[in-house]
Formats: sequence, structure tokens, C-alpha cells
Amino acid sequence: MASLKLSNLDKVFPSGERALYDVNLEVRDGEFLVILGGENSGKSTVLRLTAGLDTESDGKVFIDGKDVTDSDPKDRDIAMVFKSATIYPTMNVFDNLAYSLKMRKAPAALVNERVKVVSAVLGLDEVLYRKPKTLTSAQKQRVALGRAIVREPRVYLLDDPLSGLDDKLRRELLSVIINLQARMKATFVYATKNVNEAMTMGTRIAVMKNGFLQQSDTPANLYDYPANEYVAFLVGAPTINFIRDAEIVAGENGYLAQFKGGEIALPESIVKRFENIAAYAGSGKRVTLGIRPEDAKSGDGEIKGKVVKAENGANYAECEIAPDISFTFAADKEYAAGAEVCLSLDKDRLHIFDAETRLTLLARDAGYAESGLPDTHFKPLGFVEEESIYYGSKVAKAQNKRK
Repeated sequence: MASLKLSNLDKVFPSGERALYDVNLEVRDGEFLVILGGENSGKSTVLRLTAGLDTESDGKVFIDGKDVTDSDPKDRDIAMVFKSATIYPTMNVFDNLAYSLKMRKAPAALVNERVKVVSAVLGLDEVLYRKPKTLTSAQKQRVALGRAIVREPRVYLLDDPLSGLDDKLRRELLSVIINLQARMKATFVYATKNVNEAMTMGTRIAVMKNGFLQQSDTPANLYDYPANEYVAFLVGAPTINFIRDAEIVAGENGYLAQFKGGEIALPESIVKRFENIAAYAGSGKRVTLGIRPEDAKSGDGEIKGKVVKAENGANYAECEIAPDISFTFAADKEYAAGAEVCLSLDKDRLHIFDAETRLTLLARDAGYAESGLPDTHFKPLGFVEEESIYYGSKVAKAQNKRK
């Protein structure tokens, strides 16, 4: 197996539209990295550049420390599994699995041995001599996985391979892939837009948006120490509550976060992490407060609201704490719409973001689990700067179309 390093990867299409901007990532030998992002986030482009299927506009790709940027795909020893099962319809399952080995003129005994092992691992023994048209969607995707692993490449790239499958089949194949990676101790890079998949599978998750890396870290660190509002919103269910247009002020007994509809006294743990709090207190600079629903419960707290949505038997309810601020909280009982609630917050788990850059204002503390990888210390661009670069490329694309 192998380590992987992506250094300053850029991808700009001939139209002028930018697909990737200065992406830096490292994957350790045997690590399971998940690239998480929505449509047009750049996750598939990262995989295609790594595999050599597309050409980068700038940057380097290293495998085991060797620069393979200019190497052909066949010389990188990488296997890639795509969104739809890419298997040969005229070949049976055995021949599909054996194809890459036969192309490399592997001895027949080795071909038979590898195919039988992979078939057993993926549960394909009973369909080994059947044609693809007789297989279920899950079986076809298992064959696609088998074709990738049978030749034991150095790196496995999986581009949203469970997309389009129903929930039952997704769970089934999810378990297969997790167990497969653990058994092989192989280097996997897996792209998905499904947050639950990412949180379940990844040793580490790289969050992307519009071609920009937002943060790369363990699932727990992304949840507890999000680098910006986007990561905080994406990771976690129900999604985090944001209280916008808040201001930090110095009170008699410490610092407060004031907003329309109330205020929150900042605990010492948050004040210590707020490295430049003096520059914000009373300055007029605006911040956004982030509070996860599980960290807000009804009780003798400092936020008051009126329930606007509550479902019988649900774990969470929604209240309004100001005319335009809704807030989801952990429900300890059933609430009727219109009921008044007083919310108690776990303020040690408060998040604070700059309103303009949308970057976190809180430094990591002793609770942060250090992985030792340099990209976990990556700081994303501020919102305005990122949007300027992204929409600048959109303008360039439009101008090129008019020429």
C-alpha cells in the first residue's frame, strides 16, 4: 500500500471556470480518508487528478513520496471505482474480476487464486459464473469493487460508489467497504455527499465546497472544532443553530454575547479560547453564535422562546427566540405549539464565528485530538475572499462563452 500527498492542486477548465483551488491533502499509508462535499464541490475532480484521468492546471501528486504528476494512469498503480458499476456486460463475474490481471499477463494460477479470494470476501461465490444482466444493483457494485481490489493496487479511489442505491443496499455495501478496508489495511480515498456515510467510514474527513478545501480532520474534531460556519452546519444532525448579528460586550462580571432577543454570558472556557476577544468587545464587529441542538435543553436557562414546531415522540423541538431567529433544542417531553420554554445551554460547547469571514474565532484547547498531519492545521479562506475567487471564475466562463 502507499501514502498519498496532493500539493497545491488547481484545476481550471478551458472555459475559465475553476474546479479546484490550492488543495493540499495528505493520506497516510492504510488510512481511510473521506472527501465530503455536495455537487460541484470538487471531490470527484480530486480523485480524477489523483488517478491521472484529468490533468491539473497546477500542483503535484505524490505517491509514497514519488512525484507522479506526469505519470500515465496505468503507471500510478491506482484503482478507481465510479458512481455507477462499470463492468463488462458480455463477461461473467469471474471474467470481470479477472480482467485486469489477465491484461497484465498474470499467471493463471494467480488469477484463479485472487478471484476466488475476492469473490469470497465480497460474497460473490454464488454468482461467479453469471452475466451482469442477471445481477442485482448491489451485486453489480460488489463486482465493480472486486475488479478494483483483485490486483491489489497501492491506492483505492472510490467516487460515491453507493450513489443511487436504496437505503438498505447502501447500508449493506457500506458495511462491506468498511470491513474490506479494515481487512486489507489499504489506503482508501472515498468521495461522497452523504454526511452519515462520511462520519461512519472515515478515519479522517476532508470537507470541500466549490472547489475549496474547508477543513480536514477526524469526524470528532470536525464536530467539536469546526473551522468555519460551513463545516459546523454540514457536520451534525439536527443541524447547528446559528444566532447571527450578535455582538461581544464587556459586562461587570465578564463578557457577554448580545443579540436581538437575549444575551449569553460567556464562560471562562470560551473566553480563554477567544484569542482576540478584546478586539471584538464593544467594537461593533459582529459575530455569529453556534449552538448545537443537543447542547440546548429546557430548564432554568437564559434564553426564552415560544415553541413553533414539536412532533409527538420526537427528540427535538423548535422554538422562536426572536421574530426571525428559530432555535432547535433537545426535547425532554412533548410540547404544544405556542408553549413558552426557557432554554439551558451547555455554554462550554458554544461556537463563535466572525460574521464577515465566517471563520471560527475560538482556538483549539486540550480537548482537541491531534493527528499530526499538517493539513489538519489548514485554515480556509474567509467567505468573501472565497466567493470572489469562485464567482470570478464563473464570470470568466460566461465571458468565454460570449467570445
